[in-house]
Amino acid sequence: MNRTVFILNGPNLNLLGRREPHIYGHTTLDEIRHTSHAMAAELDLQCEFRQTNHEGVMVDWLQEAFEQDAAVIINPAGFSFHSIPVLDALKLIKAPLIELHLSNIHARDELHRHSIMSGVVNAVICGLGAEGYPLAVRAVAQLLHRDVGAL
Repeated sequence: MNRTVFILNGPNLNLLGRREPHIYGHTTLDEIRHTSHAMAAELDLQCEFRQTNHEGVMVDWLQEAFEQDAAVIINPAGFSFHSIPVLDALKLIKAPLIELHLSNIHARDELHRHSIMSGVVNAVICGLGAEGYPLAVRAVAQLLHRDVGAL
């Protein structure tokens, strides 16, 4: 298959393991990067794993993924609830697109409960902590395989 998946992480996720571990767990983003790369390699996917605290950078990366016809797994973090530019960039993606959250956003307070991104993605994974990442990579591989089989 040898397709690319961009795993894009939004604001404050660089502090995973130290920031509100009672909500987000003790696993660091570097540990998540390692398991994501390992799962992608196992499934014959190239993996671009990135994190930014800046909305415009996220938009640039989504446009890059669009130009490469890459699949995207996005943990938009705080962008989830207000970022129209990120939402509009997500709409460009034609390859498999999965929204991922470490916490179960549906069980959170009102400010963290409704992601505006969810309406444009193929699937949403939330509440599984760091384990959601390899699951999302596996789901992308299955969606890519299904799309190839449909041709």
